[in-house]
Amino acid sequence: MHALKLTQIGNSVGVILPKEVLARLKLEKGDTVYITDTPDGLALTPLDPGFEQQLDIGREFMREYRDTFRALAK
Repeated sequence: MHALKLTQIGNSVGVILPKEVLARLKLEKGDTVYITDTPDGLALTPLDPGFEQQLDIGREFMREYRDTFRALAK
């Protein structure tokens, strides 16, 4: 666990992430991170939570039209 301090950045307040955290999350300067609610609190992640939902919808669509896709592939 890392304790982080809030710091003034221009007119905003931000958090500086240590190198170890950046490496573990595979983040670099300029990358986007997402904060999501979890049953245990908040989670910081580089993965877009909406993207997983879109993938699930796409997979369901492909399952539903599996025969059509096979026919088109021939």
